[in-house]
Amino acid sequence: MVTSGTVAETTETKETASPSPIARNPVSLRLYKVLGATFDDQATKEALNTLSDLYSPSRPLPAAAAPSTTNEDDKVHDDVDEVHTEKIKDVPSFLQGAPPGDTAAKARKHLRRDIESKLEEGSLKFLVSFAAVDQKLDALQAHITTMRQRCEEAQVQLQSTNEACKSLLDRAGSLRDERQEVKTRQSIVTLFLARFTLSKDEAAALSSSNISVGPSFFAAMDRAQTIRDDCRVLMAGEDSPSKAGLDIMAVTSAHLEKACDKLSRWCSAEFRSMGRDASLEIPHELSEAVRRLRSRPELLAETLTVLAQTRQAALLSSFMSALTAGGTTGNGGARPIELHAHDALRYIGDMLAWVHQAIAAEREFLEALLSIDAGARMPGAVRAPAHTEDEWLGELMDAAVAGLCGPLRARVLQTVRAQESGLSAYKVARLLQFYALTMARTLGARALLATTLGETTAASYAVFFDAIATQGRALLRVSLDTADSSLTPPQTLLTHVQDLCSILALHASETADDDDDDNDDDTNPNNADNTNSGAAVESGGYEERATIERALDALVDPAVQMCIGAAEEKDTALRRQVGANTNGRGRIRVAWDRPIFVLNCLTYLVDALAPHKRAARKRSELDAAIEMRVRDLIEEHYEDVLHDSSLYEAVQACEQTPPEEPLAHVPSCAPSTLRTTLSTFAHWLASLDAIHAPRLSTLTAPALHARVHRAAQRRLGRAYAALCARVHDPRSRYEAATTLLGAERPFGSVSVLWQIFGINEEEMEEEEEEEEEEGQETRG
Repeated sequence: MVTSGTVAETTETKETASPSPIARNPVSLRLYKVLGATFDDQATKEALNTLSDLYSPSRPLPAAAAPSTTNEDDKVHDDVDEVHTEKIKDVPSFLQGAPPGDTAAKARKHLRRDIESKLEEGSLKFLVSFAAVDQKLDALQAHITTMRQRCEEAQVQLQSTNEACKSLLDRAGSLRDERQEVKTRQSIVTLFLARFTLSKDEAAALSSSNISVGPSFFAAMDRAQTIRDDCRVLMAGEDSPSKAGLDIMAVTSAHLEKACDKLSRWCSAEFRSMGRDASLEIPHELSEAVRRLRSRPELLAETLTVLAQTRQAALLSSFMSALTAGGTTGNGGARPIELHAHDALRYIGDMLAWVHQAIAAEREFLEALLSIDAGARMPGAVRAPAHTEDEWLGELMDAAVAGLCGPLRARVLQTVRAQESGLSAYKVARLLQFYALTMARTLGARALLATTLGETTAASYAVFFDAIATQGRALLRVSLDTADSSLTPPQTLLTHVQDLCSILALHASETADDDDDDNDDDTNPNNADNTNSGAAVESGGYEERATIERALDALVDPAVQMCIGAAEEKDTALRRQVGANTNGRGRIRVAWDRPIFVLNCLTYLVDALAPHKRAARKRSELDAAIEMRVRDLIEEHYEDVLHDSSLYEAVQACEQTPPEEPLAHVPSCAPSTLRTTLSTFAHWLASLDAIHAPRLSTLTAPALHARVHRAAQRRLGRAYAALCARVHDPRSRYEAATTLLGAERPFGSVSVLWQIFGINEEEMEEEEEEEEEEGQETRG
């Protein structure tokens, strides 16, 4: 078999070699075209399969395919078929058993005729089949014609019937429309009644006493109120109120009135049945009932009056039980408060603490009952009423604790009046003042408990002032022991000042935070109740600064008078014992020194008052008294120094002798006497007495010792300078004045004397100026 590739190569070789006449032959061209074609596409395969079925060997050849004589064309076709048969790989089945080229040639020769005969055969079958269909269609047409006739007859009958029933249909349509309108109206009326009327169960829940107050009752009240609100909205759109709207408002108003009356009676019954244990648990129904009664203030006032009476009785019973029988605290029992009646501070503190705790619990109970949100508030902060509920709360709390005022007042006053110590009375007064201010801020300044505590506080302060006045009078009657030569403050004064310091320390510790709170409250415009609270405190007869000033006057002034008076009495007694003169010199000065004793007592008082700011005024008064006595002591010490240094007579003569008179003619300033005086003065400068005075060593304040001695040294130096100037003056008529003064120290030089005393001239001038200014302030 020759493949198409070989034929193609042969053809190309022939074409390239030399063109031949066969290449231009149409048959050759056709042959080459057939040989060069491919039959791998699907359409070609299906066509070949169809031809294969048509000319299958198992079926007889068509009549047109019978063998016939061949001609030249058949030969050419046979040759082409042979070549084509060699090219095709998949040979049809009908060619496999036939002689090569026979069947294909016949099929190719009679293909058109065979196909036409095949089509003719099919057309004949089609015509035969459609002849039966045509007959069926004719029968169907006859049926349709008959049906159309029947429909026309029915249409005529319907038209005649419709014309006959037209009036009846119109009437039925109008009735149908009327029925729909009635249904619409019925649904509207039903909805209106459902929205604007109460059901039987709801009306019974509002008015019947057999149905208790509960969720159904509150739901019925909400329903009635909703009906009223909706009715108002409905009536607002009308020109004039309709009768239905007025009737609805009247009916719902009557139902709500009955409901409020029922609610008021129920709340009163619940309040009467409340005990002390129920103070921390409020049923939701009760708080809701109180909230709904706010719309009826007169009914709410009646129920709250019942509540106040009930709570007052409960609190009074609990208070008396806590006083006499004690209570339960944790797992153990609390002891009765009256067991500590011997300790005034603890006894009163326990009672007030119980009252304060009861008020706090009562406030929580009432806030839960009235549904008031207290918000974030510091303990003891001012409660400024801003709403009606807050006013009710304050009135209820005042009424609840009003029963405690009588027993509390009697016990507190009895305990306070039994106090004899000023310190304990002050502690009790401060405790009462704290709780009075707390209650004024919590309950209001006009509350009965606040005013009661204010009165007891005033009475306690009165007892305190009486006690310290008695203590001051007792202090003035104190006499010093003549056998005691000590110059330190006596034990009586130490005890008295200790009580004074305790009072000041207690006052300072309790008022430090109050001052900060006052400053904060003054700058806060929202604290409108501060003025009332302050007025409540002042109305009790005490005010913070005035109280402590009055206490200082009552405690410090007798102490000062005692020191001065007792010192004078002791000094007078000692003078009588030794028979000394009025100058106060001799053995009395050695044994006991009155000015030093008074200064030690006064400086002790000043040192005790120094840490306390509230005692600034009294401390300044004591400083002025100390300054005056220090100046007197400086004068006395200067005279003592002049006597000790033997310069007293010479200085006195120098000061009393006029400058025109000769100083040398004065006996105390004669050259021999002056030489002896200066020698004694030089020996005194060499001793310790020139630097440190034994008398001033008994001063308890080292600063005063240095100040007094330095002032005396400065005056001594100025006196010595004046004496040296008079000795050098020719009018004094001293021979060899320089030799007289330079024989002994300080050799007639004041600067040497300052060196011996250790005094700087510049510092001395500054100290003198400061002392002069202090003296002017003291005199002013």
